Amino acid sequence: MKVLIIGAARSGTQAAYLLASHHHAVTITDMKQIDAKRELEEAGVQVLDHGHPEFLKMENWDLIVKNPGIPYHAPFVQYFVEKKARIVNEIEVASWFTDQFTYGAVTGTNGKTTTTTLLGELLKCKRPNARTAGNIGVPLSEIVREQGDQKTDVALEVAAFQLVAMEKFHPAVSVCMNLTPDHLDYFGSLDAYYDAKMLVWKNQTGDDWFLVNLDDPEIVKRCAELPCRRVTFSLDQPADVCVKQDQVWLFDQPLFALSDLHLPGRHNLQNAMVAAAMAVKLGVDADQIREGIRAFKGVEHRIEFVAEIRGARYYNDSKGTNVDATTVALKAFEKPVILLAGGYDKKTGFDGLKPVLDRVATMIVYGETRGQLKALRPDAIVVETLSEAVEQAYQLAKAGDIVLLSPVCASWDQFTDYEQRGRQFKEQVLALARQAGE
Repeated sequence: MKVLIIGAARSGTQAAYLLASHHHAVTITDMKQIDAKRELEEAGVQVLDHGHPEFLKMENWDLIVKNPGIPYHAPFVQYFVEKKARIVNEIEVASWFTDQFTYGAVTGTNGKTTTTTLLGELLKCKRPNARTAGNIGVPLSEIVREQGDQKTDVALEVAAFQLVAMEKFHPAVSVCMNLTPDHLDYFGSLDAYYDAKMLVWKNQTGDDWFLVNLDDPEIVKRCAELPCRRVTFSLDQPADVCVKQDQVWLFDQPLFALSDLHLPGRHNLQNAMVAAAMAVKLGVDADQIREGIRAFKGVEHRIEFVAEIRGARYYNDSKGTNVDATTVALKAFEKPVILLAGGYDKKTGFDGLKPVLDRVATMIVYGETRGQLKALRPDAIVVETLSEAVEQAYQLAKAGDIVLLSPVCASWDQFTDYEQRGRQFKEQVLALARQAGE
């Protein structure tokens, strides 16, 4: 095949290596410098960086692999959309090159990463070479290159951006954790975004499983008919996976005790319930589930404890990039917090935060959305940058206080991604801790 890869981030680069190793003619292009240019060229890939040359539009491409972060309305991509070119993503491509992987796929607006990470840890209890991949940071192509001929299980986080470019990808077990407004700048409408999430089960069959969140009416509405078997879960009503007698049950089988889970908040209980049920359907036994749940310490950038300074505790929830995620984070604490919020405007609005503002003792807002957040909370302290927000919080925090970075927004106004934002927050907090002699 003659393949054009648009976007040379880690997933695009790994897809290029994989395709080239199978003797396909691969060209990769990016608006920025491609750091791996030499290595890609040595692998037989044509590399075009610092822009997308116009002549690429004149070529007859058998396949286009698009980075999921690049919207379809971007001019260069839009040209190929209008030509009805075959456009897929890296996960789809990687899945073509091995039939030895069994996938547990996790999507949803929030909870994806924690659920996927925990599922990956539980799968390792059954099969030590089990892997975790996808939107979580490790491209599936990289894992296929490493162990594509070995039978294994893969816990895979899939975002809506990725699901709209799937053709044949087929998980054995899948879930959509929840649906709340997000990414309207990319999808244009709420229905388009929600429908994209539900594509996770489109290629499943009668032998497969989809987990249905009975607590989310948007999901229930979209699951009237499924091509596969269903398992229901709920925190609030009878379901196949539920809490009874201080334990999580799957049908008539106890999976783990609530005391086995060390992560705060109802949302993390739900994440653990789903990961455990998916693991069972992928062959992990109950004893292994309990051991895995007890050992799990959580995920970086998700209500992650950073340090205690002069009796105040600092938490990094940089992955809190929308109203629902920040709402969940605020509810995880028993007392009002000092909240650091702000960032890139995804055009979703912030009115949904109003019901939980009583959980915020002080709000410090920064970045592109600081004006909108100030309008929501008139007594908010306004600064320019996250660094200034941390310094303000440090000056205000007293013994017993909680300082929480949960930005409600994406990071792209000041950072490359939420991980860079979270790392900067942690570095600054730890520096303040050292300064205070903690």
